Amino acid sequence: MQRVEQFLKDAETYYLATMDGDQPRVRPFGTVNIFEDRLYIQTGKVKDVSKQIHANPKVEICAFKDGSWLRVAGELVEDPREEAQQAMLDAYPSLAGMYAVGDGNTEVFYFQNATATFSSFTSEPEVVNF
Repeated sequence: MQRVEQFLKDAETYYLATMDGDQPRVRPFGTVNIFEDRLYIQTGKVKDVSKQIHANPKVEICAFKDGSWLRVAGELVEDPREEAQQAMLDAYPSLAGMYAVGDGNTEVFYFQNATATFSSFTSEPEVVNF
């Protein structure tokens, strides 16, 4: 899981795919954090992506850097605890202008039943489950 987190942080931007009814939706994300041995992402409850995750928690993310890419497929579970929100905001102080712990909008999710696949054109895929 630490390797997944580091790849996503090094890539700086990853793309999160959700479902909006029967239409896939993909958008750039940048937040990722390990808290209590779980991999978390963050968004705002007012965003369509939040509504899509709540309707169908199965998602996939993809990131590319230095000729390699990472895909992470799994289910997102909301963690409503303020401690989880604070850990994410501590990891990304630049979010302070848009989000605050307990503001009714800040939302963090962790992956469960996740499969991460590290790939490149020069080596066999490597799969990690967490």
